[in-house]
Order: sequence, then C-alpha cells, then structure tokens
Amino acid sequence: MPVFERWLTLWVALCIVLGTALGHQFPAAFARLGAVEVAKINLPVALLIWLMVVPMLLKVDFGAMRGLRRHWRGIGVTVFVNWAVKPFSMALLGWLFLRHVFAGWLPADQLDSYMAGLILLAAAPCTAMVFVWSHLCRGDANFTLSQVALNDAIMVVAFAPLVALLLGLSSIVVPWDTLLLSVALYILVPVAVAVLLRRWLLARGGQARLDAVLARLSPFSLGALLAMLVLLFGFQGRQIIEQPLVIAILAVPILVQVYFNAGLAYLLNRRLRVAHEVAGPSALIGASNFFELAVATAVGLFGIQSGAALATVVGVLVEVPVMLSVVAIVNATRPWYLRGARRALAAE
Repeated sequence: MPVFERWLTLWVALCIVLGTALGHQFPAAFARLGAVEVAKINLPVALLIWLMVVPMLLKVDFGAMRGLRRHWRGIGVTVFVNWAVKPFSMALLGWLFLRHVFAGWLPADQLDSYMAGLILLAAAPCTAMVFVWSHLCRGDANFTLSQVALNDAIMVVAFAPLVALLLGLSSIVVPWDTLLLSVALYILVPVAVAVLLRRWLLARGGQARLDAVLARLSPFSLGALLAMLVLLFGFQGRQIIEQPLVIAILAVPILVQVYFNAGLAYLLNRRLRVAHEVAGPSALIGASNFFELAVATAVGLFGIQSGAALATVVGVLVEVPVMLSVVAIVNATRPWYLRGARRALAAE
C-alpha cells in the first residue's frame, strides 16, 4: 500500500481538526462557500466528489454488467439491510438514546426534531461516496455501480412513504430537485464521463494505458476526499465548538446504527458465501447515508435552525471518518471472512 494511503487515518484526523478550526476562525468565508449551491447541493463539495468518483468508475468494465446475476445474494442482502432494517433500527436507537439514555442532557423541545433528523438520515442510502468506500476495500466496481443504481430507483418510490410511516406525518414533501439532481450529478454524468474516457484510453493504449492513468489519478482522488473533509467540518466549525455535547450525543445512535447495519450485512453475506469483493461494498452500502437528501428534506420540513437539520448535519460530520473505520474492519477481517465462507460451503 502506498505511504499516503497507509497513513490515511492520520490525514483524516488532521483534516477534521483543520476544518473545524478554520470554520470557527473564518465563518464568513465558509458561509460564502456553503452558499454556492443548487437545490441544496453544494457545488464545491459536488466537484470534489466528482474527483473522487470518476477514477473509481474508470475501473468499471461496463461490458461485464451482464454477469451481475451471479451476485444476486449480495444485492438481496444490501436491499434488505437498507430498506427493511436500517430506518427501523435508527428509529429504535433514537428512541433509546435520545428519549431515555441522554434525555436529561438535551433540550426537551427539540427531542422530536432530533428524532426526525435521525430517521431522515437512515431512510436514504448513500449514492456517491460508496464508490470511494468500495475502492478502498477492493470491492467489485460493477457490483457497486449496479447496487447504487438499484438503491436510487427504490429511493424514488420508497423514501417518502417510509419517512412518513416512521415520523407519523400525513405527507412528506420530498425535495425532488435535490434527489434528481443528485442522481444526475453523482451517477449519470460521472458514469457517462467514465465510459467515454475509459473507451478513449483503451483505444489509444490498451489496459496498460488505463492502469497508468488510474495510478496517476489515485492521489488526486484521495486528496479530494481530504479536501472535502476540511470543507464539511469547516461549514460546521462554529456549531461543533459551540454545541459539542449535543453533537456528541446525536452521533451516538448514528455510530451504533452504522456499525450494526454494516456488521449485519457483512455477516449475512458471509453466511450466504458471497465473495468478499461483493460483501465489502455490500456492508458499506448498507451502513452509509445519502446525507445531501437528508439535510435538504430536514431543512424543507423543519427549517434550517431545527434540531432535525442539526441531526442530519451530524450525519455528514461522522460519515467519512466512521465509514473509513468500517473499511479498515472489512479489510482486516478478510482472512476470517474467507475461512467462514469456505466452511459454510463445505457444510453443504
């Protein structure tokens, strides 16, 4: 592993501290950057996500997508965890931690709003960042793309009724402009760019040319990840400094549900003898969140100063460092996973 990637955890920690400090020291500058958005999607962050995602998509052999039928177990596990487990487990964890364990430390008039934010966060599976997590755990890029596309299709029809059910609201105003623009920005356009660029590189130098370009792009991709961390924590630097206890409390159910859902997906895949390069991204997709949609919905329903908006922002803040820890666990347990899958196969 290159030195830069080997010390990625250290760079992440430094960027979190740097972003928080800069955001607290220069709030006006970050406010101006934060205001550069369309349909609640921040364009500087979107650009950085592009820099991360396009190199990952260059690895996708789109001609091999027809063979994804053999991964039906991994796809089934991910869909089950994303839509039948994660939103309901978050509702349970929010009830446990916010209404009981930490209720005395939170403003009573915001408890319902905090709960709503957590549910909004859990009801939207991640879209763009999954490609980064899949790359870091040596996941199957074709599987990751197909699973993300399926989740986006399900989200269009299931997000509003699921949130309405869990929040007890008669109707949910889905920010369709945010949802559709996100799918276009993070899936359709990057896929189109990657397809064209991949074909161009293969036509002019074959696989060797493609591999050389991917090697050169890798540092830029991880650099964009670190720059995005600085931006995200810079946007919320003042809130982190001024409300550390509330943010820490809201992070607890988010952390528990991430590890629970990732672990559940990972174990189910292992029991079903799914290949590790599919089980890794399956676990990561099962645990991560589409925070842009969650934040936009919370702001639209409850207002920008609401507890719901704050709860979704906490999801943004913990997303990258926590998912990197899940990547580390998936990579470290690869030998254990493979032994278990072989035993399950032998038992049959």
